[in-house]
Amino acid sequence: MKKVLLMAPLFLLLGFMSCKKIQQLLTFEISTSQNIKVPASSAFIPTPVVLPVPVAVNASETFKNNNTSADLVKDVSLSKLSLTITDPQAENFDFLSKIKISIGTDQNDIVPLAYLDAVPKGVSSIELTSSGTKLDKYIKAPSYTLYTEATVNRSIAREITVRADSKFKVTADPL
Repeated sequence: MKKVLLMAPLFLLLGFMSCKKIQQLLTFEISTSQNIKVPASSAFIPTPVVLPVPVAVNASETFKNNNTSADLVKDVSLSKLSLTITDPQAENFDFLSKIKISIGTDQNDIVPLAYLDAVPKGVSSIELTSSGTKLDKYIKAPSYTLYTEATVNRSIAREITVRADSKFKVTADPL
């Protein structure tokens, strides 16, 4: 009887470790990259500007490469969203005071994705804070739209191209 009591914690530990290992095997990342064009504006308008960016999704190929399918995906969350100015290269985010990006599959289905309430000065790359929203249906959809809501703090002399790089953590069910 004492041997059984001593072995029980060992079996529980092994069971817990194997569950974590299986979970790791069923978790992978989807990386996407989009360009957002910030239009030039000679007049300074302190109200937020909303820029919709349509994104075509080919997640089914990524699901297939990770031995799963859309119907087995149980959890998708944003793990990273960074913005980098690509054109003009000398530009930085000094024109921006705060930014919020939302995601939607149609006009009635828009949820927050990530935000940054205080954009640092003098940098050409920033990382946004994830909203923690569950994103399963957006990544499974054939396309979605990113809605960038930016509050600028000065006029913009020429169009600025910003690359948005995002990573989504995807977990699938084994069955």
